[in-house]
Parts: sequence; structure tokens; C-alpha cells
Amino acid sequence: MFMKLLFIVLDGVGDRANPALNGLTPLEAATTPGLDNLARRGRLGIMYTVSKGVAPESDAAVFSILGYDPFKIYTGRGPIEALGSGLSIRDEWDLAIRCNFATVDEKRRIIDRRVGRSLTTSEAVELAEAINREVKLESYPAKFTFKATVGHRGVLVISSLSSKLSDRISNTDPAYAKVEGIGVAKTGGEMFIEECKPLDSSLEALNSAKLVNEFTAKSYNVLNKHPVNEDRASRGLLKANIILSRDAGTRIPKVRSLKDRYGKRFACFAEMPVEIGIAKVAGMNVVSIPPPSGNLKNDMDVRLRKLLELINDYDAFYIHIKGPDEPGHDGDAQRKKEVIELIDKYFIEPLTNSINLREYVLCVTADHATPCTVKAHTDDPVPLLICGNNISSDNLNRFTEKECRRGSLGVVEKGIYLLDTLAKMAWPDTKY
Repeated sequence: MFMKLLFIVLDGVGDRANPALNGLTPLEAATTPGLDNLARRGRLGIMYTVSKGVAPESDAAVFSILGYDPFKIYTGRGPIEALGSGLSIRDEWDLAIRCNFATVDEKRRIIDRRVGRSLTTSEAVELAEAINREVKLESYPAKFTFKATVGHRGVLVISSLSSKLSDRISNTDPAYAKVEGIGVAKTGGEMFIEECKPLDSSLEALNSAKLVNEFTAKSYNVLNKHPVNEDRASRGLLKANIILSRDAGTRIPKVRSLKDRYGKRFACFAEMPVEIGIAKVAGMNVVSIPPPSGNLKNDMDVRLRKLLELINDYDAFYIHIKGPDEPGHDGDAQRKKEVIELIDKYFIEPLTNSINLREYVLCVTADHATPCTVKAHTDDPVPLLICGNNISSDNLNRFTEKECRRGSLGVVEKGIYLLDTLAKMAWPDTKY
């Protein structure tokens, strides 16, 4: 029988014991009959999505669990964000950078890296329009496009008018660094906006760093006095008065498509530009869904209906659900527990009640852990569940970090092995 593959990623769902939940993780504290039913029917394990010791950003982690080694193919998050946002870049002549609107005081101390998550997309778009209209780059012949995407998020593409640019530059965002070429989360340290510095002695890197620093300074001057921010301040809200930048890149990665690798049709459900960009790089069809509305029940209903509508049109579905990551970054364990429960109630449980699991291989996992006690991505292994078809049961009762450590899948040391494993379960007679 030909199987279909459902690959569900709960962004940042992995966590640690939390005093606010009586020493439980959000997964352990949550009521999740849908996930627990799948756990009882399948096999469990834990997985390092990139490798042990690496606290990955989402892009490197998602590439990895789709079978692409980020240490070999990664070109920076910026180009992926640009692609997912509908912007094009010219290899090495354009510099693409992931950005956040943030809040700083007069000493450039960062008050909040995400403007308290209170910046609306419409506010961000208006601020971006002002930056594009009023900022002119003069340190080197170049122009730019700054695009607000979802909430506090944005992407910057600097286009050289003279010679090539370089991604060998540091971040201005102090929360992230590059390790072996890939973006990783940092913990601790002072939260001051950093100067962008060249990471080699090339003129291209020097000019690129100058352009980023110029953009940062000039956009601050526009943002700090903008009417949107004056209005926010009058309402007791944080100003979105600085742009933090990270993970510069000058080209889109070139990879073998999933369709070419497996001979199957892949569709992607994703909410954020970075995952949309990865789906495009991997050759998946990106399903058009509305951005998160703030009402998780409605968002899950929309995604479930769309998935069931398309269920016969594709062989495999990659479904990325952002929900748990944000309260993890905010340190809100109770909210993370509630988000997990809503996803289970309005997506996982009705999905599995609507399909015959014998006709599917279904995987539930995460791209990384975002413990509420850390408020950042960590290198903790994430829970992993595989069920469906004739996959045997581990006779374990819950989808939690602790239960997954007891499962027969053991420890998957690198996420690049996961999709091949799922493909062999779903399509054992297919050669690839």
C-alpha cells in the first residue's frame, strides 16, 4: 500500500522542568489527548536537530531535519528570509540580512529585542516605508530594500552599485552568533546593540559592515521620532526604534529538491518567511495560508481544513507550527502549556480523527528546544514521535521529553538522518 507522509514540527516545543508548572515541562503539564494517543500507537525517541552542542536557529535546524547538512549548504538566514518574503537577491552583489524591530534606550541598551511582541504588522509596515523613503546609504555606492514581514520581524537587502558585497560580517543583534558558518543562539552577556564588524580583511567585508552600521544609525534616527512610535509611547508601549540585524548572506543555497531525492510531491504549510523560504529552496509547493491571527483556535481550524482539502494532492506534507516557540522566548511556561493544548485540541486530535492512520506515516517533533527558563534556543534534544502504518508501539503513554527518552528510537544524534528514516517507512519500495 502506498503511504502518505505527515511531518509535523512544533516549533520550539522542547523544554525543561519549570517551577511555574510544579517542576514539569510545558509538554508534561499540558493535557494532550491527541498527541498521547499517537504516542501510545507509535515509537518515541529524542533528537539533536543539528548536532549535540549546537543551539540552532530555526533555519539551520529545519534544513537539517529535511536532510540537508547546514554545515555544508548554509548561506545565512538573510537570503532565506528574503526568498520567503518575495524579495530576490543577486549572488554576491546583494547582501540579505534577517532583522528585528527592537527597543533601545538612549545609551543603545536593548530594552526588548522584539518590542514586547506588541508591534503590529501594520505598524511595522508603516515604519519600514519611512525607512525606505528617508534613509540614503552614502558610505559605499549601494541602495537597499527593507521589508517588514510579520510583527516585529523584517528583512534587509542591500544592493551594491559598484562591486560585490560579503557576508563575512558580524551581527548587530547580541543574542546570536555564527559558529562554523551557521547561526546559533547565545545566552548571557550584556544586551547592547553591537557594531557590525568585518570578519576578514577583504574590502568587500569592510564595505558591507560599513553599510550595515550606516543603515542601523540612520534608521534609528527615522524610527525614534516617527509618529507611530510617538503614539506607542503615549499609550505606554515600547518604541520600535532600532533595527537588529543578523545572519547575513549573499546567495540562496543550491540543493537537490525533495521531489528529485524521493520522487514524491511535497507540500509545505508554514507561517513565517524563513520556513517559506526553506520550502522554496527544497522544491516544496508552499500552500497559501493566512499569517497567524492571534486566535490560535481559528488558525488551527484554517490549517486543518486546508490540509484535509489537499490531502489527496500530495505524497508528503511538511507542517510547521510556530505556536510554542514564542512563549518559550518570553519565559511564559503557562502560556506555552496552553498553546500546546490548543494545538492538540484544534489540530492534532481532529486531524488524526479524520484520517486512517494505517495509510500514513506521521511524525511529530520540533526544530529545536526553547526552554522558558532560558528564553532562548538551546542544544537540548527534542522529543520525537513516529507512528502510523504498521509501525510497532513502544507501549508508552505520553508525548513528553521524559517519555521520549524511554522510546525505542533512542537518540538520533543528527537531524539530517530523520527524513530518510521517514521516507523508508512510508515508501519502502522506492529507490532513492
